[in-house]
Amino acid sequence: MKKYLGLILIFLISTASAKPKHDFVRIKTNKGECIIMLYNQTPKHHDNFLKLAKEGFYNGTLFHRVIQEFMIQGGDPNSKTASPGQALGSGDLGYRVPAEFRDSLFHKKGALAAARDNNPEKASSASQFYIVQGKKWSDATLDDIQQKRMNGVIVPEAHRKVYKELGGTPHLDQNYTVFGEVVQGIEMVDAIAAVEKGTSDRPKEDIKMEVSVLKKGEARKIEKQLGLKTNML
Repeated sequence: MKKYLGLILIFLISTASAKPKHDFVRIKTNKGECIIMLYNQTPKHHDNFLKLAKEGFYNGTLFHRVIQEFMIQGGDPNSKTASPGQALGSGDLGYRVPAEFRDSLFHKKGALAAARDNNPEKASSASQFYIVQGKKWSDATLDDIQQKRMNGVIVPEAHRKVYKELGGTPHLDQNYTVFGEVVQGIEMVDAIAAVEKGTSDRPKEDIKMEVSVLKKGEARKIEKQLGLKTNML
């Protein structure tokens, strides 16, 4: 009996100290909140975003560009002190993050991706990001954008199914790095996308964000809900 109790105790201790397999961040706004899982397949973007979130960089920045059925964009450092109606979107931190395109990561609804300028390497902004709202597509419209707007990039069948049933922005695939996805609170994205906009698609009402990194216990709980296994120490 003592032997079994000892084994149970070891199991419970191991489970309690299990390391989450993924990192998660929470974005809070006056339109709700969401939880985003950062992808391990894009380590440069993962680590950069996590670092900025831990430093509190994003706190007080705005979702400054919002287009319904497309995406909501934020993370411009200039937005922290922006006056009403001020044009935003050109602020940066003085460096770029190299592109990390992965065939398995695409612009489905809820995808977290990095904004960028027109640099030839398609390297990402250090801080600006967007969350996809998108829309649902038919096979015919997917065929059309595949031919006209995606420069020969083929939309895989598995992705097509998601674009038809969930929605997204397929014409951005392999052009902007996708490095995470909303796993809870997609309603926040829909709510922000629906607000009234002024010039340059900036919301007339400032939508400030607070971004925090989930602690280990909460991250493990979400992984369990998602059916993801943790890394045992």
